[in-house]
Amino acid sequence: MMEPPENVAVGFESAEKIILRWDLTASEEARERMIFDGDRHEIDRYLQAVDEIQRSMESATIADDQNKSNSAIQIAMARLEDEFRNILIAHTSPIETDSLVDPSSSTHSTSRTDSTGDGELQDEDFSEDDAMSKEAKLQRGESSTSAASYRSANSIRELDLIPCEVIYDLRSIAERMISAGYFRECVQVYGSVRKSAVDASFRRLKVEKLSIGDIQRLEREALETKIRRWIRAAKVCVRILFASEKRLSEQIFEGLGTATDDACFMETVKGPAIQLFSFAEAISISRRSPEKLFKILDLHDALSDLLPEIDVIFQSKSSESIRVQAAEILSRLAEAARGILSEFENAVLREPSQIPVPGGTIHPLTRYVMNYISLISDYKQTLIELIVSKPSTGSRYSGDPTTPDMEFAELEERTPLALHLIWIIVILQFNLEGKSKHYKDASLAHLFIMNNVHYIVQKSKGSPELREMISDDYLRKLTGKYRQAATSYQRSTWVSVLYCLRDEGLHVSGSFSSGVSKSALRERFKTFNAMFEEVHRTQATWLIPDTQLREELRISISEKLIPAYRSFLGRFRSHIESGRHPETYIKYSVEDLETAVLDFFEGYPVSQHLRRRSQ
Repeated sequence: MMEPPENVAVGFESAEKIILRWDLTASEEARERMIFDGDRHEIDRYLQAVDEIQRSMESATIADDQNKSNSAIQIAMARLEDEFRNILIAHTSPIETDSLVDPSSSTHSTSRTDSTGDGELQDEDFSEDDAMSKEAKLQRGESSTSAASYRSANSIRELDLIPCEVIYDLRSIAERMISAGYFRECVQVYGSVRKSAVDASFRRLKVEKLSIGDIQRLEREALETKIRRWIRAAKVCVRILFASEKRLSEQIFEGLGTATDDACFMETVKGPAIQLFSFAEAISISRRSPEKLFKILDLHDALSDLLPEIDVIFQSKSSESIRVQAAEILSRLAEAARGILSEFENAVLREPSQIPVPGGTIHPLTRYVMNYISLISDYKQTLIELIVSKPSTGSRYSGDPTTPDMEFAELEERTPLALHLIWIIVILQFNLEGKSKHYKDASLAHLFIMNNVHYIVQKSKGSPELREMISDDYLRKLTGKYRQAATSYQRSTWVSVLYCLRDEGLHVSGSFSSGVSKSALRERFKTFNAMFEEVHRTQATWLIPDTQLREELRISISEKLIPAYRSFLGRFRSHIESGRHPETYIKYSVEDLETAVLDFFEGYPVSQHLRRRSQ
């Protein structure tokens, strides 16, 4: 029940005179002056007059009295509606920049660099550095502007949008309008004014209205920038703007009727809330691509973090649609992430390029895939929750020559996400094996596999999260694969070269012979020289990018080549040097070969002739 502002009795006739004096249609003075801009006594007299008119309406039994009361109350309600609007407008201004800071200061469980940003409003466009920064500036969220105080509960921060004494006047007006049956008018005025304030804050936060078509047309970098900006803005909108608007509606309307405060709150924020979440919704159903996965996961993480606050702020029955919308978008983002991962696996398997990379170096696909799954491992906590089924392999593909098999029995303890990452590595290797067949030189094909599998191992070891999921046991198997490829390379290249340094076929029998066929020996040296020169010329242009792996393979080559050549030279040098033009056959010293091996796998051509020490 309403209580009069002052305990002053006002009769119906006096009340009617007061109401008519402020009739907006009666005088210029009434239109130009606002009651609530005057002194307190005048305000209280007007409110008391309204109360008296309302009491008269309730007790009136004669039609004339009822008509007079109805006329007076209509005039009074038009006046109060105008006063209500004027007070709201006078005390509605955009929230100051320093207040538009996400108060949560919560960071993602991993150390990603360009995910959620800091939530701080910038007067100009967010710079790339600002967008790529993490959440260091959130500490500023602990201080408010001089004009606004706040109370915080968890990560929600409620600002005092309107001073307490003004709220008292607004509540006094709302109470009388609602009591007189002008609930809808009161809600509409309140919602229109407060929504304009929310819209102003949206503009400062650069929350845009974008259709799915607009999003489809955005270049990748522009889209990623908008997603980063949306994440920051969403945190501010939910935790500060919407929470503060809810508090204000409660301060003014709570207890004045069934769910009146909630109706006014929804009148204010329903449109902006739908606009805010429609961006994430459009992303969730837009065209999928591997590059979008991480931004979709950022959106998913941000919305998941906000969902508890959304449930608190929009907990009423009338705001259920907002809660449902947010939950459905979260579900669609999760489904989009799972779909992109599955499509990525298929893209890796079917990647069609057939032109061999020069020098057998690391294929661009290998770099792309391993960088991609390293980023996936950064989102481990999120994806472990989203990826709950194993990859589609095994019996489904059994016997299919275009798809590798994968045995899960020995990987039973791995999470579905870990199995997906291992499966991606399996299909990457399968694709690389196919690409290696396009090399005409078998040695180069083996070197290509060695380089690429070694890169897979090193990249996996370089990411603690990826290494943990893949496991050291599986990495040991991969290590065995690239070492086997290195062995296969050496056999393919060096068996025929070293075959020249055997004794078989050089010895002859006869009483007048030294036991060595000089012509065969000379031919053997010529063959060795020609083969080594060709290997040197060719394989100097091949490339092993990893310095340690390159050095290890050179050492392994030298350990086989140099002792064999030194021994052969020691056994047969004298037979060549006793003849004519020995330098034609013994072209290289042991040191010359040691130096030549250092040219291997550098990735650029060398002189047609080997460097020879002075003799």
